[in-house]
Amino acid sequence: MAKQKITSSSTAEYFSKNLQQVGFSSPTKAVLTTLKEAIDNSLDACEDEGILPELYIEVEKVGSGTIKNTDLVRIKVEDNGPGLNIEDVPKVFGEYLASSKFGRGRCSRGQQGIGISAATTWAQLTSAKGARVITKTKAMRQAVSCLVEVDVKNNKGNIKDKKAINWDRPHGVSVEFVLDGRIQLQGEGGLITYLTGTALVNPHLNLHYKLLDQPKVKVPRVSEKSPDVPLAVEPHPHTMKLGEFIAHSHLFGKSTISTFLKKGFSRISDSTFQILVKNGLEKKLLNQAVDKTTDVQFKAVFSALHKTELMAPSTRSVMIIGEETFSKSIRRLGEVDFFAVVTRKPTICDFKPVVVEVAIARLKTAIKVDGDDSPPSQVLRFANRVPLQFDKSACAMVKAIETVNWRTYGISQPKGSLPLGPYVIAVSLVSPFIKFKNASKETVDASDELVEEIRRTLIQAGQRLSRHIRKEHREADLEEKIRHIEQFCPILVDCLCRITKAPEKRKRAATEGLLKLLGRDVTAAKKHLDEAVKHHKEAHAKGKIQIIEKVKAGDEKAGDEKAEEDLKPSHPENSEGIDESDEPKVKAKSVGGEKGKAKKKADSKTKEKVKEKTV
Repeated sequence: MAKQKITSSSTAEYFSKNLQQVGFSSPTKAVLTTLKEAIDNSLDACEDEGILPELYIEVEKVGSGTIKNTDLVRIKVEDNGPGLNIEDVPKVFGEYLASSKFGRGRCSRGQQGIGISAATTWAQLTSAKGARVITKTKAMRQAVSCLVEVDVKNNKGNIKDKKAINWDRPHGVSVEFVLDGRIQLQGEGGLITYLTGTALVNPHLNLHYKLLDQPKVKVPRVSEKSPDVPLAVEPHPHTMKLGEFIAHSHLFGKSTISTFLKKGFSRISDSTFQILVKNGLEKKLLNQAVDKTTDVQFKAVFSALHKTELMAPSTRSVMIIGEETFSKSIRRLGEVDFFAVVTRKPTICDFKPVVVEVAIARLKTAIKVDGDDSPPSQVLRFANRVPLQFDKSACAMVKAIETVNWRTYGISQPKGSLPLGPYVIAVSLVSPFIKFKNASKETVDASDELVEEIRRTLIQAGQRLSRHIRKEHREADLEEKIRHIEQFCPILVDCLCRITKAPEKRKRAATEGLLKLLGRDVTAAKKHLDEAVKHHKEAHAKGKIQIIEKVKAGDEKAGDEKAEEDLKPSHPENSEGIDESDEPKVKAKSVGGEKGKAKKKADSKTKEKVKEKTV
């Protein structure tokens, strides 16, 4: 048997043959992933510079795709971020694992520097063109336009067709892809669903988008404050495996082991070293250089660290949307008649700082499926403020929702499933070290501690919803009781009047008293309304006639004074006049003023009639 030649491949070559691992497993996912990666980069760049983001998005069909049953789709994303220097453009859009965010321990959307390069590769494979990029920084006199392609053999980005152009913005980046795909607007994997979710957890975003032949849509920001992105945090030693621990040490070269531990990890101090020595670690090993330490010695240090109780990592590295801002943003979902927002305090799960926020909203319009059966509630998942669209069933957030007994809070729920009804459950998870199940970051790994933390947050939101539902049930019961009283009490009054032979006046008074007790005296309110409207119209007509007569007589000054006096509304509080379509307002503002005028006209009437007139 002949000896086979061993070859090596670049990172770009590997991913170009395995793009399904980074979200390009189908034409529909290819369009969504490309849009998502471009938006993530834009939002991260704006937040790093403290800029309120403004994004312009266009997605359209421009022809037939080269792959069967696909369209040629153009995707364009333009932002107002700080822009890119031209030497960084090929690294960002054409080189895999080239990122300023990898391993930084920050709550950023992008991490590895794979997604946008994979989008360029997909466009290059399906349409033979890479990414068309326009960039401009404040220091550049003109913007630069170029075409970026991926050199898959060497994992490098190449620039073509570079030229300076005039651009209508002081700084920013515009990227355009033409690729094979299929456009889905609604549902799981839908572009509108994704954009709505992005606006929901990024309340400081001004979003403009045009999809296919639909009209342009603008989603204005509800917060004028750019979020404060916390500083990066070092990893906790209990989150690492031995191989990762040794690889991490290589970044510190000739430094001592003690320096490596203090600078390379969080929550390591001089007191920690004293505990390690008490637990059997050789003291001289802490003063040894990292590059002279053997794997056996590294294993001894690593084992000592894992046997020692260390302080939990700091939670200052996580960022939150906030209940107030989240409440404003949740109204973007549609017509909502109730919502509850809960933000938990930052905590530690699996030795990683995390913060969980939950919003539960009830929509006014319920979608009926197969008659009267309620559909499952809509679940919106977010990781570091990025909507997750696929592989919902395996996600930690969905598992936490299914473990909550929603029937306790008045919501229907099949056993071990999502609750039913017109509800939207939004779960946001933020952490500098989110553990995803795949490189495309479609679902969060469900550890026991994380599922429990999400579950507790859901329970708090469910309790608020339960109080509202119970209040509605009490109000409905009261209304039902009043309805029964209205139905049977008139019969009871009639029977009692016949038995006691009460006069008709007594019967009428009893009926009117019953209506007042129930708060249903609609006839009296309508009568007062009609009288107020009639009097208001008569006053206006009388004032106009007197003005005309005085002006004809030549007394223009007197006419002006009378105009100012008579054209005032009958009640000084009702400065906008009477709106006949607004019955409660008229009742509150006009009926009281009618009492005084009725008394002035009652000189020749009996005292009983005056009382009836002024009730």
